[in-house]
Amino acid sequence: MKIFLSCRAKSRHPDALLWVTPRGSSTSLGMTVILIFGFAGAVFGLTPGDLSRVTMEQHPGLQLSHDLIFRDENGQQFRFGNSATKQPTVLVPGYYRCPMLCPLINDGLIQALQDLRANVGRDFQVVDFSIDPADTPADALRKKSEYLRRYGRPGASEGWHCIVGDQRSITELADEVGYRYAYDPETKQYAHPSGVIVLTPEGKISRYIFGATFDARELHDALVAAREGESTSTLSKLFLICYHYNPITGKYGALIMSIVRIAGVVTLLAVIGFVALMVGRDRRARRTFYETSSSPDGPAVRPYQ
Repeated sequence: MKIFLSCRAKSRHPDALLWVTPRGSSTSLGMTVILIFGFAGAVFGLTPGDLSRVTMEQHPGLQLSHDLIFRDENGQQFRFGNSATKQPTVLVPGYYRCPMLCPLINDGLIQALQDLRANVGRDFQVVDFSIDPADTPADALRKKSEYLRRYGRPGASEGWHCIVGDQRSITELADEVGYRYAYDPETKQYAHPSGVIVLTPEGKISRYIFGATFDARELHDALVAAREGESTSTLSKLFLICYHYNPITGKYGALIMSIVRIAGVVTLLAVIGFVALMVGRDRRARRTFYETSSSPDGPAVRPYQ
């Protein structure tokens, strides 16, 4: 069974279609979700083949390189695993000028963080990592201020970092964590998966949590496992891809429109089938009642019409 869902992005970005296939071997989410986009014409910089490579591979236990140098929101050097606090880290890949998925991911993360007893800064760190080399420390500072304001707990500033880097450092870190994305030069936006990566205090990959919303209990368990140095893979994956329709034509691609039409026809046929089933069942019930009432054991009584 396949279930079609739609989710609306912000502003002018239209609905994106999710294709949900239930899987019996998965964990709590119980499904794999893939965002399917179609493309019409050569105005799109990314092909379906490009998007098929947008994914997040799991590399549990891998040690992040200590020689990768980034800059935080204050322009200071930042390296993974070199923090004197020795706390677990929630790594949030994305980019600061993302108009769609990244705000949803951070909103979902902040909501989960607010449900935890543990506090950012005191018990663990959060690091937002930009895959866009055009993002600057000023962009990072603006986002950090927004996240801290929404999180609302004191003392979080020292444990929440928004980092930027050059293309080499970004590519190497993305490769290490298995974060596969694609850049569309036509729209100047990135197609990328959604999720966060929990690191041990030494900067090793402990666990992946997929999706744009997060369960506080799952996040708590991941932080506890990371603090103890455990590394495990995640069976349940929820992928969303940060991409949208053609902003030049203002239209959906051919594939997505075909999928929408097919979904509409399937829904219509299901409704017609349900109505036909109910009418047939009612007719059979009336016929049975009439035959019973007309038997020698009782008076012939016609059912109410």
